[in-house]
Amino acid sequence: MKKFTRNKEDFVCANCRKKVTGNGYTNHCPYCLYSVHVDENPGDRQSKCGGLMKPIGLTKKNGEDKLIHYCQKCGKEKINRLGTNDDQKALLVT
Repeated sequence: MKKFTRNKEDFVCANCRKKVTGNGYTNHCPYCLYSVHVDENPGDRQSKCGGLMKPIGLTKKNGEDKLIHYCQKCGKEKINRLGTNDDQKALLVT
């Protein structure tokens, strides 16, 4: 069973190098939509992979648009919620 752990962390995006202010639910850069593979379960920071996760598409789950990330190191795919501050232009090219 997946258990969510809230981590309020600021970070510098590993892809576009912009500063991101986290809100405890932030799991990707709102500018380029990239993420880093750091979690086994949401927020736990237990993954040893650390690969760059590329946004590869959008899907709908429970009536909500979600972002699909693909880890460029290990190949894992994860589905994540969109952030309210995500760049709409970046979403169009995903």
